[in-house]
Amino acid sequence: MNMLETIKNAWKVVDLRKKILFTLFIIIVFRVGSAIPVPFIDPAALANSNVTGGIFQSISILTGGALEYGAIFALGVTPYINSSIIMQLLSVAIPALERLSQEGEEGRKKIAKYTRFATVILALIQGIAYYIFLERNGIITVKGTGAIWFAGAVVTLTLTAGSTLVMWLGEQIDASGIGNGISIILFAGILSRAPQAFMGLVNLWNLEYQVAVVGIVVVFLLVIAFIVWMTNAERRLPVQYAKRVVGRKMLGGQNTHIPIKVNMSGVMPIIFASSILMIPSMVLSFMENKINWFTKGLQLFSTQGIFYAVIYFAMIIGFAYFYVTIQYNPVEMANNLRKNSGSIPGIRPGKPTSDFIKKVLSRVTLIGALCLSVIAIGPILFSFVSPVFASVSIGGTSVLIIVGVALEMVNNLESQMLMRHYKGFLD
Repeated sequence: MNMLETIKNAWKVVDLRKKILFTLFIIIVFRVGSAIPVPFIDPAALANSNVTGGIFQSISILTGGALEYGAIFALGVTPYINSSIIMQLLSVAIPALERLSQEGEEGRKKIAKYTRFATVILALIQGIAYYIFLERNGIITVKGTGAIWFAGAVVTLTLTAGSTLVMWLGEQIDASGIGNGISIILFAGILSRAPQAFMGLVNLWNLEYQVAVVGIVVVFLLVIAFIVWMTNAERRLPVQYAKRVVGRKMLGGQNTHIPIKVNMSGVMPIIFASSILMIPSMVLSFMENKINWFTKGLQLFSTQGIFYAVIYFAMIIGFAYFYVTIQYNPVEMANNLRKNSGSIPGIRPGKPTSDFIKKVLSRVTLIGALCLSVIAIGPILFSFVSPVFASVSIGGTSVLIIVGVALEMVNNLESQMLMRHYKGFLD
């Protein structure tokens, strides 16, 4: 109800109404592009084949089914996400990029430009791989060497252009819409699969799996409640500022706190881990049907396998720590407290304060990472119990993205309404 009330109040503000309508327009453009097939691809043959199962079905959830339809937005935001991961890793490993990331707005603009270039390159590589995959499975409508080369160029460039356009649409939402553009596009793509998930539940109900359907719905609601709690939960470090005399006034002396959220990294560790673990399965799908030690190794990374679940669990925890490390600097936080005559009660300023903040960050991050990991591998564990649960296309990761983006949008609307209704000290 609070979310609906926030949207209703935001709609009454002219500027926010324009932002909301612009965001909806971008979402419509994205959904239209996700339904337009690429030239030389037979959508009917692609839909009737089994080649889009497994890892491609998992990727297609993030694109709203565009990958399964062979649409121009088939690659979606995957190249952009992968390029962002690469740039963040390089920013830690390469001192020049690390200095650039600390140069404020200008540095961020340069890194964003490098990310765009990397996105185009990755989209081109993925477009070529996707075309080879389709051509080997007889989804391409043309025959002959010359026609195959021409069709390959058209399909690859169209997919690359589509992925670049999706990235540009996300940036337009950042500039003129509501919320984070890439998150909104992911949100729209996943939410478009909700009718298919609902029909999956209806089919299960008709197949006399009523108990399973009720269990899925209950678990679904519990997961949403848990995600909302996890998103809002925080550990508050008390901070006390010393009193000091400036002229005839006594300043300081107030008590406040440093909020440390349990889920500081949001859904990014899951996206990072899943993007990397998709690579072995994609490589396997492009290879010939030959059984050797290499293909057997790649088969261990099947999205429904126990090995995949264990590695997925560990990588989410690792990326959660990595993401917090590049966002929070305990030494800098301790120095800022010291400069402003602030201290944590019972902790000496300087290195003891930075060590204490680091210890608290580590513990809180572990709790948040474990929560993320459980949500992410939950559908995989349920599929081990019964294959029935594997038929529902919206898993824990998708629910986490939907709920997280929805809460982020509401918070964004509330902050913008507060900013517009603030009257100042002179009124």
